[in-house]
Amino acid sequence: MEAEEQTHLEAPKAVIEIHGLTMVFRGRGAETTALQNADLTVREGEFISLIGPSGCGKTTLLRLIADLIQPTKGEVTIAGKSPQQARLNREYGYVFQSPVLYEWRTVIKNVMLPLEIMSYPRSERQKRAASLLDLVGLKDFHRQYPWQLSGGMQQRVSIARALAFDPKLLLMDEPFGALDEITREVMNLELLRIWQETKKTVIFVTHSIPEAVFLSNRIVVMTPRPGKIERVIEVDLPYPRNNETRETERFFELATLVREALREAH
Repeated sequence: MEAEEQTHLEAPKAVIEIHGLTMVFRGRGAETTALQNADLTVREGEFISLIGPSGCGKTTLLRLIADLIQPTKGEVTIAGKSPQQARLNREYGYVFQSPVLYEWRTVIKNVMLPLEIMSYPRSERQKRAASLLDLVGLKDFHRQYPWQLSGGMQQRVSIARALAFDPKLLLMDEPFGALDEITREVMNLELLRIWQETKKTVIFVTHSIPEAVFLSNRIVVMTPRPGKIERVIEVDLPYPRNNETRETERFFELATLVREALREAH
């Protein structure tokens, strides 16, 4: 019994470890330091938001985790592996700022695409894709084409595609930035539901303070270029969260705390 209690009380294990991470872009005789000496630990199942002004290195940090670029110095490990090995092992799914869907493929075939590339049997591809479209609320739109969907619905397809091969991590680069405010709030609710159902670890880039507070366990506040991690703010709002959460006193207190941290970072 004591052993069971001890296991129950153990903190979630670290999934991402970042130490002294620096990224300098060089070209045409000039250097730009996009990220400088970043340190961060992300635990299993967390929802982490990266927030800061444009050009502060949020997307650069996400791309370094995803092995899309290699750091100038420092180290990233994902579940004890290098980003390259994690990418080869398909440890993460990536959701871009725009949905990046193939217009000539139906919704379900867009979701199936990663599974086709990975040579999954056709029956399993169809089963997984149908299940994921149900998860994101689009099961009745599987035969539609992307151009027949709204922007929010297209991003739901993009999220379903990123989850197709059941990755441990979901990396999201400001996926709702182009949506109107009403649709964005709906998508925030949908993303929280999907996160709680799938129990993925999420790293989410945003410029929106209310969005970061509403979604996150922790918010990583970054400085203007050269991007540094100024502060990590714990968000103690209880889950599940809903529209009423945005109207609570604690929500406004946390939003003010993030806003002040951003001002200090400047």
